[in-house]
Amino acid sequence: MSKRHSADAPRRDQPVGVTPTRRYNARWHRFCRAFSQRILLRTVVRSVTNLKVEGRDNIVALTRPYVMVANHASHLDTAAIIAAMPARVTRHLAVGAAADYFYSRWWIKALTSLFFNTYPINRPGRESGTGKGTSQRLLRDNVPILVYPEGTRSRDGVMRPFKPGAAALCISARVPCVPIALLGAREAMPVGRSWPKSGRPTVRVLIGRPMSPELGEKPREFSARVEAQVRLMLEMQTPYVVPSAARARRRLDSQEEAS
Repeated sequence: MSKRHSADAPRRDQPVGVTPTRRYNARWHRFCRAFSQRILLRTVVRSVTNLKVEGRDNIVALTRPYVMVANHASHLDTAAIIAAMPARVTRHLAVGAAADYFYSRWWIKALTSLFFNTYPINRPGRESGTGKGTSQRLLRDNVPILVYPEGTRSRDGVMRPFKPGAAALCISARVPCVPIALLGAREAMPVGRSWPKSGRPTVRVLIGRPMSPELGEKPREFSARVEAQVRLMLEMQTPYVVPSAARARRRLDSQEEAS
């Protein structure tokens, strides 16, 4: 198959509203991101926050594609994750962004695309007509993705239950899930602020061990397991939490709710 008619080339039969994925593998865009992320973004984030990252060793053997998930309480979350990750991860990573917010104006779309390599995700009740099925196509094209399973930022800092979409992607694409716990991002830049507070507040990015769906595991079951892992990482404030411990904590919480 020629390059002109490859999967990443424009398609005349592509349905209206479908987001093309060829840019996410384009060399020119990777070059632009390397400059904007590793030089500009990383410098700014580390100058306005005391950024700490733990658990990089958990993803040394990680290969594409995969799904990264994290708790979400601030617009600083993605910038902190990008700045904390190794270059080999951010070189290809695409970030799911709310289509109704980040794709509502061309200049916001352009900036988030340049700095975060975003793609549109429709939130329930706020469908924009773009982005449908993009997550699946990106994973098929060997592009790892970062999504926030809560669906929106937490206003009070309390992590909300995960929606099963990310887990369903892992199961259907047969890829691992990398749990990430963010500490201090909400305090550094709460909802309503467009810039972090002064004084370089501490933000911690905890990168957990990759998790894979078990044989026959349903999306909601795997999602609950990943959610429990992130909650335990937040509670213990360490990325070195074994999945069995998170599962045991989830069973204990269920027993307490039933009693």
